[in-house]
Amino acid sequence: MTDTVLYSTLLLTLLMIVGLVFFIRASTKDRIETLMLTRPADPLALLQDLTAYFEARAYAVIAAEAEPQRITLRGRVRPSLFLAGFLTLLAAVGALCFALVLANLWPAHSAIFLGLLALSPGAGWFYWHGADRDEEIRLEVRPDAAIDSPPDGVLAKVAITAHRDELIALNQGFDR
Repeated sequence: MTDTVLYSTLLLTLLMIVGLVFFIRASTKDRIETLMLTRPADPLALLQDLTAYFEARAYAVIAAEAEPQRITLRGRVRPSLFLAGFLTLLAAVGALCFALVLANLWPAHSAIFLGLLALSPGAGWFYWHGADRDEEIRLEVRPDAAIDSPPDGVLAKVAITAHRDELIALNQGFDR
């Protein structure tokens, strides 16, 4: 009976380790989304305000096209020290759980299994090197397709393609 419990615990721990590995891999994944910003203003003025907003957030203009009214900005995204530490902690807890299950199954090798804890800083290292990258933001004026326009007839529609976190910060901090 105890062997059945230990082997089922091993199976569940392996499933947890697989989930942990995918969670660590997802920490460096690009999460690019597009936000459609519609404001009652001149489209070029809104584009200039958005460009100034992103330049204040350490992005620099790398391309500006007049015909499609598109601006591309690039900035360096720095990794989070907190997240690197948190991922290292999660990996250490996962490695400890796995080592304890293996030590219960094969007690003669328990010291070797505890050596799995030495792999946990690799999670922080993986995040730190994967999250340090350049990101681009694209601002593009879209033609007005809305039927109901404001009284003065000027409606700006700008598509912003950026990382999800930048779009959340834009919604919280950009006032026009």
